[in-house]
Amino acid sequence: MALHKQAPEDVAGCPVRDVINRFGNRWSLLVVICLKDGTKRFTAIKRDIEDISQRMLAQTLRQLEQDGLVSRTVVPSTPPRVDYALTDLGRSLMTPLDALVKWASDNHDAILDARASWQAPPCASACNEADDEPAGTPRQPESVG
Repeated sequence: MALHKQAPEDVAGCPVRDVINRFGNRWSLLVVICLKDGTKRFTAIKRDIEDISQRMLAQTLRQLEQDGLVSRTVVPSTPPRVDYALTDLGRSLMTPLDALVKWASDNHDAILDARASWQAPPCASACNEADDEPAGTPRQPESVG
């Protein structure tokens, strides 16, 4: 396993990383879930995902369209209407995604309990202070007295 950051072109050679990177963001899975039940307009998606900005929703829909998971259809009318829907490829994602949603719902309380009871290792505060300094920065001696 490489310890260095892979160049973007290297990620494309790894199918798992390439696909998972798209869903690692905050919004993609929520948009796919929102479109699960059928075609929606931009404003309906925005209404369903209240805390997403218009800019981020537009960007997410573009990325999902680029990946072939969402289709965008412009309906000629005044004003023009734009509909978004899952493609066959996007619908094929729903089986594993439904399993993930069920797992998250079934285990949410246990995860919250684990978070609440977790304690940082004893060196965590000292380690974090050291991490705040840029690499190669000499430490200043502490004054004694």
